[in-house]
Amino acid sequence: MHSTPPKTESAPRITGPLDWRRVVDWLKEDGVITAEEARRTVARCSQAESHQHPLVRLASVAMARAEGGRALSLEELTEYVARRSGLAYLRIDPLKVDVGRVADAMSANYAERHKVLPVQVTPQEVVVATAEPFIDDWVAEVERQSRRSVRRVMANPQDIQRYMGEFFALAKSVRAAQKSGGSASGSTFEQLVELGKTNKQLDANDQGVIRVVDWLWQYAFDQRASDIHLEPRREQGVIRFRIDGVLHPVYQMPMGVLNAMVARVKLLGRMDVVEKRRPLDGRIKTRNPRGDEVEMRLSTLPTAFGEKMVMRIFDPDNAVKDLDALGFARHDADRWEGLVRRPHGIILVTGPTGSGKTTTLYSTLKRIATEEVNVSTVEDPIEMIEPSFNQTQVQPQLDFNFTEGLRALMRQDPDIIMVGEIRDLPTAEMAVQAALTGHLVFSTLHTNDAPSAVSRLMELGVPNYLINATLLGILAQRLVRTLCAQCKQRDENARMEDLAEAVRPWKLSGGYQPYKPVGCVECRMTGFRGRMGLYELLTVSEAFKDRVTQSPSIDALRRQAVHDGMRPLRLAGALRVAEGLTTLEEVVAVTPPVEA
Repeated sequence: MHSTPPKTESAPRITGPLDWRRVVDWLKEDGVITAEEARRTVARCSQAESHQHPLVRLASVAMARAEGGRALSLEELTEYVARRSGLAYLRIDPLKVDVGRVADAMSANYAERHKVLPVQVTPQEVVVATAEPFIDDWVAEVERQSRRSVRRVMANPQDIQRYMGEFFALAKSVRAAQKSGGSASGSTFEQLVELGKTNKQLDANDQGVIRVVDWLWQYAFDQRASDIHLEPRREQGVIRFRIDGVLHPVYQMPMGVLNAMVARVKLLGRMDVVEKRRPLDGRIKTRNPRGDEVEMRLSTLPTAFGEKMVMRIFDPDNAVKDLDALGFARHDADRWEGLVRRPHGIILVTGPTGSGKTTTLYSTLKRIATEEVNVSTVEDPIEMIEPSFNQTQVQPQLDFNFTEGLRALMRQDPDIIMVGEIRDLPTAEMAVQAALTGHLVFSTLHTNDAPSAVSRLMELGVPNYLINATLLGILAQRLVRTLCAQCKQRDENARMEDLAEAVRPWKLSGGYQPYKPVGCVECRMTGFRGRMGLYELLTVSEAFKDRVTQSPSIDALRRQAVHDGMRPLRLAGALRVAEGLTTLEEVVAVTPPVEA
């Protein structure tokens, strides 16, 4: 949460509700708006009575600043009035509010009556957000009830109204769920022997649980989360969101409620609710607040204290993009375009889990999946349902794995085949077979960089001559956080030498415009918003094939790939730093060092 300290000088003692005329006078006095603008505002607002909060009303008439003529937003007005009234200003970040403790500080009715919202509870004090800086008659009662001192902060009246509804409704649902299910924590690792014995368990269809799960999803969509983690711990369950690649704690939940939430999600994802000893996979399709369909992939894992669940959110906005939006530089985009237009062969995409391999593959396949071609996939699990592909899910319990799936696809007259992952020799052999019989095959491998993928295929047992006959190219990728466009600032301390050192022996030419993260409301004070891809594309040339045959050492392959036009991942990142899109620290954290 973002808060600014108040001015040291305090305004004369004013009591009662905030008056819009007084705010207009202040703005005029301080030169924020012109006298003419003040007259216009007074004339407009005097025409009719309104039940809106004065700041909301003033924001709606769009008062123009004296400097620049830009309209004053509600947030700017709130911050200004906070300064004038001697209160600290606070922008409420719901991720930083411990909803359970906050709801215990006062009742929903009391908060509603006084238009206040507790946002933080410590052993010594309660921080309460208000939009009425001159009304404090409720403070003494809250201090007596909570046995803590009250510190008032000023927040946007619309945020207070919105979060008041959300926080208290959530706390109520959690309490209701707890009440109906007791504190039964289900079976932890220590109790595995007693799996058959259960206390009064909370039902997945309990109204409280349903509401909490609905809240969780809506909240995750609002916060742009890519993953939701439900994690059981000894005392309390923890809910965390991954936003722009970083995990944020969101809520601590009683274990009984967390178990019921997991059961609810499993039920909706058509998973076996009773089975808690084995990892399970499932998927759910729902809609975000805008009405767009969102797919979620579900995965459970038995842990020491119960079942952990991760929901990966595939937002349609992020799922399928063109190459520029993915982060391809022009140099690599043209070469990648040339590769995917080839009639047959194998194209590999490599990188760790969560590096965006699936997004790249789906975006590429989507563009080449015309009416004239048959695009078929074998996946584990199917990441996103795409109507223009024929997608197949592997099912090991039915002895239907990647190898079997590929074998079946070969008889389905495909043009382009996508194999979720090459994990073993039989799958690699089938992929090679498919490429030799005139199909274009896409797949993924888990390696650190592009040249390592060739070594990995050899380790699996694919002979050199088959690699040479089928492999077209390898794309290694990483995701790096991008700087928030709203608040990033030129970094005067950044030195070109540091960037040059990070990519040595490569030389950088062209412009250098480094920026640094600052932090604002839009990016939740992190300084970063969104992620982009960094790519390293190896195209297999005749010279590279000779290397694979004669001296398949990783260094020799890397040197040849560079000679053929491959740019290492770190160099791709350094170019993005020079463009002012990310920072050197971010790039160094996600990319392997440049090999000389």
